[in-house]
Amino acid sequence: MRVRERRGRAALAGVAVVAAVASGCGIRTTSVPVDAGAAPSRLPCSVAGADLASRAQQQAVPVRVYLVCASGLEAVHRAVPETGDKNPADSRVAVARALLNQLLAEPSATEREAGFSTSVQGPLAVSAGREGDPEGALRLSRQPEDLPAAALSQIVCTYAENSATADGGTVLLGGPGPYPVRRYACTAQLRERPDSAAPTRPAS
Repeated sequence: MRVRERRGRAALAGVAVVAAVASGCGIRTTSVPVDAGAAPSRLPCSVAGADLASRAQQQAVPVRVYLVCASGLEAVHRAVPETGDKNPADSRVAVARALLNQLLAEPSATEREAGFSTSVQGPLAVSAGREGDPEGALRLSRQPEDLPAAALSQIVCTYAENSATADGGTVLLGGPGPYPVRRYACTAQLRERPDSAAPTRPAS
């Protein structure tokens, strides 16, 4: 019995030592799970100027498009051909198509190394709004709400930032169905969590 008692006391002493060490290291024990957020990413999420220059040599007008990086949205610089359209409505659609093509394109090798990817997948096209739509509306070939959340977030933020496709810092988007267009906003929360639903409100 005395041997067992001595062993029990030794075990309790060991537990006390471990607790003291943990306390000395500033570690608090808790029975409640702690959500510390996403683990920090080591991806740079930035592209060197050399890659931008190589794109600019082939194309003309500088633009910014939003890609996915480190579970968020980050803007990258691209360049697209000049539309040459003098009609604002025609120019808006031409720019919208050029921007969508950039989102559909596979990121460059430099962008991939920096951690960029795109969730926008084809087939997907964009056209002008139909009769009865508010001025500045754009229609996608798929209903916006049917797209993956991150893909729609990329489109919304890319369009909402470009002066040719934006409407007061938002974008008016609809689909091919008989549904009215809605106004989508690119918020800081959406850029941080593109997998969440894009905030919308009626077009009017």
